[in-house]
Amino acid sequence: MAFLFITPTWDTATWVASMRKAAPALDVRNWPQVGNPADVAYTAAWLPPPDVVKGLPNLKVIFSLGAGVDAILKDPTLPAETPIVRVNDPDLTMRMTEYIVLQVLIHHRQQRRIDANQRKKIWDSFPTHAASALSVGIMGMGVLGQDAAEKLRDLGFKVAGWSRSRKTVRGVESFAGAAELDAFLARTDVLVSLLPATPDTDGVINRATIRKLSRKGPFGAPILINAGRGRQQVGEDILASLDAGELHAATLDVFAVEPLPPDSPFWTHPKVTVTPHCAADSDPDTICAYIAQQIERYETGLPLENLVDRLRGY
Repeated sequence: MAFLFITPTWDTATWVASMRKAAPALDVRNWPQVGNPADVAYTAAWLPPPDVVKGLPNLKVIFSLGAGVDAILKDPTLPAETPIVRVNDPDLTMRMTEYIVLQVLIHHRQQRRIDANQRKKIWDSFPTHAASALSVGIMGMGVLGQDAAEKLRDLGFKVAGWSRSRKTVRGVESFAGAAELDAFLARTDVLVSLLPATPDTDGVINRATIRKLSRKGPFGAPILINAGRGRQQVGEDILASLDAGELHAATLDVFAVEPLPPDSPFWTHPKVTVTPHCAADSDPDTICAYIAQQIERYETGLPLENLVDRLRGY
């Protein structure tokens, strides 16, 4: 029984080694060295080229090497009957939570101002505010969003979550559906996007959305943190909002085109923090151990966990 990595944009040597360690009984292969396609029962994919997955006649399960699955669903030839499993591991969740908490704190404690003052040798003991003065709103309350919300709540921030269906998290205000989006935005000083990539969320972070955010926070204008997907943000609108003072600052981990081109104005904008899609990097050992566990469950007749609903896109 063979396992195939299909990751044309990754260096998968480490992943292959990790999978062989996690599942010694599997014949681990790395596309395009497929061997006999009929041998392949499982695959882990990211941006699979069209027709590759379709050409595996005995494929049982597709695993996504990331929290999202849009890179797999882009393949128009994907077999409709083959289940897709999202990676949902505590390590990945904690990495995303670390990133969100870090970026919220950087803005809250004005770390960029402190860094600039150090470079200029300026001793500037400016006034600060309590965490409770900031209302953080998280768009996308899946496993990642809920964990980040809980940690921010515990630090004293006023936290709310918005998602397609209502989620109940202790101490976190809940908003759901299109009818409650404007109310969610109106109470939000720091907007965090962890939405899945679907047609419904494409371009949702636009100037109209930004203008609906709170102006009552300590900075006089809202802050944006996007660690979801680049296709959800309208770059020109974010830049225009920053320049007009409608947005105080932005941290962006994802972009419509990656790597971010050298001539992108995001690189040099004084109010923007750019990170290279690293909010929740996948650790090969951890992810491969998770996949091996799922394969073992499936082979013994237990149901797969974290199955993707293709109609919803996550």
